[in-house]
Amino acid sequence: MIEADLKKLEDKGKAKILCRFFKTGKGEYGEGDMFLGIKVPDQRIVAKKNLNASFHELQKLLNSQIHEYRLTALLILVEKFKKEEEKVFNFYLKNLKNINNWDLVDLSCPRIVGKYLFDKDRSLLYKLARSDNLFEKRIAIVSTMYFIKENDFKNTLKFQKYF
Repeated sequence: MIEADLKKLEDKGKAKILCRFFKTGKGEYGEGDMFLGIKVPDQRIVAKKNLNASFHELQKLLNSQIHEYRLTALLILVEKFKKEEEKVFNFYLKNLKNINNWDLVDLSCPRIVGKYLFDKDRSLLYKLARSDNLFEKRIAIVSTMYFIKENDFKNTLKFQKYF
């Protein structure tokens, strides 16, 4: 069980630092997020051990207030995307409300949203860029990192007017 693997790595001192770093106080952008204090490399190890996790289990993790649960689920989705692109992409979109901090966006959307939309209609990115939601806007622009790696800059430059 992924939660049990992550709980074993909990560091309460580090969790306090992460709460401040990720602005979880009242009225801050990360309000409501809870942390276990686990380093990303350790979360990657847990994710690699659990690549066969079901979408049901990943949904449970993404619905959690515990930040590391959501990040680990997203790391698993990045790997699952290599085999199930459309299913992972649609699942990701269904969970935009749970991808609500900068690291969650940055570590997942270029490899899922950006890669999926590279050779497809990109109107979804414009819808996200026009959103009032800070993290939907971020998903739009950060997803274009995949395009940039492929020498395609036009969408990134067009988004300038939305930010």
